Amino acid sequence: MEMNVEEVNTECFQSNSCGINHVEGGWPKDVNPEEMEQTIRFRKKVEKDESYINSVLQLASVMEHCIRQNNAVDIYQEYLEDEEEVEGSQEPPSAKTIYVFRDPNEVKRTITGLSWHPDSGRKLAAAYSCLEFQKTSKDMSLDSYIWDIENPNRPEMTLKPTSPLICLNYNPKDSHILVGGSFNGQIAYWDTRRGSQPVEISSVEQSHRDPVYKIVWLQSKTGTDAFSASTDGQVLWWDVRKLSEPTEHLVLDLGREGNLNRALGAISLEFESTMPTKFMVGTEQGVVVSCNRKAKTPAEKIVCTYDGHHGPIYALQRNPFFPKNFLTVGDWTARIWSEDIKESSIMWTKYQMSFLTDACWSPVRPSVFFTVKNDGVLDVWDIIFKQNDPTLSLKVCDTALNSLCVQDNGRLVACGSQQGEATLLEICSGLSTLQKNEKNLLAAMFERETKREKILESRQREIRLKERSRSEQSKEEEGGQEEGEESPEQLIVRAENDFSSMVEMEQKRRKERQDGSNQEKDVCKEK
Repeated sequence: MEMNVEEVNTECFQSNSCGINHVEGGWPKDVNPEEMEQTIRFRKKVEKDESYINSVLQLASVMEHCIRQNNAVDIYQEYLEDEEEVEGSQEPPSAKTIYVFRDPNEVKRTITGLSWHPDSGRKLAAAYSCLEFQKTSKDMSLDSYIWDIENPNRPEMTLKPTSPLICLNYNPKDSHILVGGSFNGQIAYWDTRRGSQPVEISSVEQSHRDPVYKIVWLQSKTGTDAFSASTDGQVLWWDVRKLSEPTEHLVLDLGREGNLNRALGAISLEFESTMPTKFMVGTEQGVVVSCNRKAKTPAEKIVCTYDGHHGPIYALQRNPFFPKNFLTVGDWTARIWSEDIKESSIMWTKYQMSFLTDACWSPVRPSVFFTVKNDGVLDVWDIIFKQNDPTLSLKVCDTALNSLCVQDNGRLVACGSQQGEATLLEICSGLSTLQKNEKNLLAAMFERETKREKILESRQREIRLKERSRSEQSKEEEGGQEEGEESPEQLIVRAENDFSSMVEMEQKRRKERQDGSNQEKDVCKEK
């Protein structure tokens, strides 16, 4: 460990601490400090005294020397500040469970969505529903809850939707308002000052046809705009003040014809406030669709796609420090992408033993992200420290974890399980405090990996072009004597002709053989 030692020679003096019964100003006994005239008279008398003037002049030179000395030497400088940071980052990564919030109903339901209170971070909203339609029962509750993290025994507030909520989100501009997406496709919003019942619900006819898996608030002047995604293949925009019908809609048909029958089912959404016209959709088919809301025609709204997962994309989020890079989770891997590379992700985890169900970036550390899995394990990844394995793996519960949400300070992580338990964990300071030079290191890593993928992409393009040119050349050589390739109908006619000619030849051969045998018989008879 490197040490830093500095020595400065200053004048030394001895000091002695003593006490005094001090009343205002230390005035003489014959002067009453409460009488202004007496104090003014005494001040004038002292200021004219030669001993007072000499004392001040002597003290002034000493004080000037001390001030100049303080200006030359920073007495508050922390020489070992950098070393302390390194020591702090050396601590082993850890996390501890603080509270567990359990579904108060007898029939337990999965926590399908979590959202932190935007102001204090002392409240946690949880959406409860059963995604397995066959296992739903009449006794199953429809309620979702808002928990105070200091009181895990009972929810602070109950939200009463008409259909179980799958997703729930606090309004970042008004912490009293929440919006939720239901199992039956409806959108509802609550104002916690008005009670447990929703203030307004979208009509069934104008809502989604399938469950609403994600709803996200948009950046707008009113702060009342949101958009939702569903497996029915639609993205709908809403103004929560008027949920009678959506303000806009998009069909996720990659053929850009708006055909709902060919649309990809949406599972996840991503919207970055610094890119107000762009948004991204994660689909059931493992494809990320990048869209532009302000495009002139519906066909132009779908910009491009990123294909890299074998199953539904349950999580999709841009890096809060590097918005051009985004994280996806689907099948058994988590992948990091660059907007500039369409063919492949620039980084990915190795295939895990259990299915990944959710993921999100740390809001304070650009290189850290969290994933949860079907085996009840929370993984914390620090890609600067380690790329192949998680920095920290923690067994949160024995059942599958379905949802994940990190508080804005990056210290508290909430995980929702299949049995209706929301587990609150506190992450160690090493994983929740920005490290020295971390942004520059991660920017260099992303740039390096992006360049590598661009080189590989161009190489693959060259190989494909060469193979195409070879195949075309071989076709030309084969068809040098022929005018062109035969159509399937011509091939069938030629095959029939060949077959009929072969049959005729065989018949002739048999006839000749039979005639020869007849001639031999006639010769025998003559003899």
